[in-house]
Amino acid sequence: MYKEEVQLAGFFTKLKAGLTKTRDQFVTKVEEILTGRRKIDEELYEELEEVLIRSDVGVNTSFELVEGLRKEVKKRKLQEAEELKVVLQELIAELLGEEESMNFAEHGPSIFLVVGVNGVGKTTTIGKLAHYFQEEGKKVILAAGDTFRAAAIDQLEVWGQRAGVEVIKQKEGADPAAVAYDALQAAKSRGADLVIMDTAGRLHNKVNLMEELRKVKRVIEREIPGAPHEVLLVLDATTGQNALQQAKLFQEVAGVTGIVLTKLDGTAKGGVVLGIQGEINIPVKWIGVGEGMEDLRPFIPQDFASALFDQTQDDEEEEI
Repeated sequence: MYKEEVQLAGFFTKLKAGLTKTRDQFVTKVEEILTGRRKIDEELYEELEEVLIRSDVGVNTSFELVEGLRKEVKKRKLQEAEELKVVLQELIAELLGEEESMNFAEHGPSIFLVVGVNGVGKTTTIGKLAHYFQEEGKKVILAAGDTFRAAAIDQLEVWGQRAGVEVIKQKEGADPAAVAYDALQAAKSRGADLVIMDTAGRLHNKVNLMEELRKVKRVIEREIPGAPHEVLLVLDATTGQNALQQAKLFQEVAGVTGIVLTKLDGTAKGGVVLGIQGEINIPVKWIGVGEGMEDLRPFIPQDFASALFDQTQDDEEEEI
């Protein structure tokens, strides 16, 4: 228990550090706009909206946050600009919502399908997820379903060895649905708790990608009714608005149930978390803030909001 608390505290520290650039781009600029100004006027709202948009929060979400500020100013009869920071923080926390848990099968193996374009850290994410759930005592099997890149199969094998889990694979160019079938049979025969499946990351031919994913999902549904239990989309936080576009496309193609946001450390585009929640309404379920095995963790909205505004958990307790 103590070890887990230390790891969580360490992760929160990394999250705060990882959001430094986002904080400089967003929170610091908000403070610059609000500090020293007494009047709440239209010019102030416009400047705040511009900062939000530049922080990759998204146009629609930025507009909604500013409209929320207007309503709260009237409702609370606020007079001074500096009072808006607390209100904005509350609105952001509300937008992020509550922590979303993962969906698991009631009986038999749970199946997680992992999708995303090449280069976002998809295979690495699968390896870290395998490690996380293996540490929780689950028997995990990985399926090397990105058969179009030999490197993807090899990379997944390396991560499987690191996490201490079995990897089901076929040769490069094999049918991904056949790999899925083999992995499901292996899971049943070995009494596995969880199968995490990699998929191809090609987006240049949307039709082929759609058909391929549909075929894989058909095989999964036939072999294990109710599966896949999660379709996780891996996005690279450093790509900002491009990540939002990928989310919209994959939601249309694959029926995404949750997002894994990687590379939050070292990017000024962490505001994309707000854009995803506000514009696409797909919950962010995992975030990555480093290269280590322990640096992928379930997304806790309250922690994100606190880290974004550079608060500690002690600060929050004092405010309450």
